[in-house]
Amino acid sequence: MNKFPFNKENDKNLLWEEVKTEHIIKNEWIDFRQSAFRFPDGTEFEPYYSYSRRDYVVIVPFDEDGNLICVRQYRQGIRQVTTEFPAGGIERSDGKEYRDFSQNGDNINCSIDEEQMVSAAEEALDAARRELTEETGYESDDWTHLITIPSNATIADNYAYVFMARGCKKVSGQQLDDTEFLNVYSIKQEELDELINCGEFQQAVHVMAWFMALRTLEQK
Repeated sequence: MNKFPFNKENDKNLLWEEVKTEHIIKNEWIDFRQSAFRFPDGTEFEPYYSYSRRDYVVIVPFDEDGNLICVRQYRQGIRQVTTEFPAGGIERSDGKEYRDFSQNGDNINCSIDEEQMVSAAEEALDAARRELTEETGYESDDWTHLITIPSNATIADNYAYVFMARGCKKVSGQQLDDTEFLNVYSIKQEELDELINCGEFQQAVHVMAWFMALRTLEQK
């Protein structure tokens, strides 16, 4: 019995058909596309813009005192310094920067066998461990996968792998990339709630990650 109030078999009359695609920019960092789609009623429309970028991880890290380890850094999209959780890109085992729909429909919702799913999860956890240490100098032996979710389903095909790390211990200094400039802060849970409420915790996936972590902790 279907536990949801919808039947995915009925989704067939909602699908769009991609008629043509132009790769406006395609380099090692991004594949930015302009596409035309045919709607279920047969009409066509363009342009629709979308892009491929690397999947990434977001970590909700608690230190040994139960405080949250956050970072402050400049985000060029909104031209502001933001407070957020440690995060970073996943280095794919196939050496590619991002999935390519032209190559065998490499999409998380396509036919991926269990082995591939396990491999992707392992790559994501490895990336989460690495990013936490590189950005903050902390390590953890207590990891929980909270959710894997599209970064922005409207225009992007990459996914965010969200983890919670508990009992984090300071083991080293930061090991930042050449383009990274981050300050690390220890924030109490009530302080993070206040940052979210006043609009000062500005990464949408990171806000969701916090509420997912709270729900998971309540269930334990």
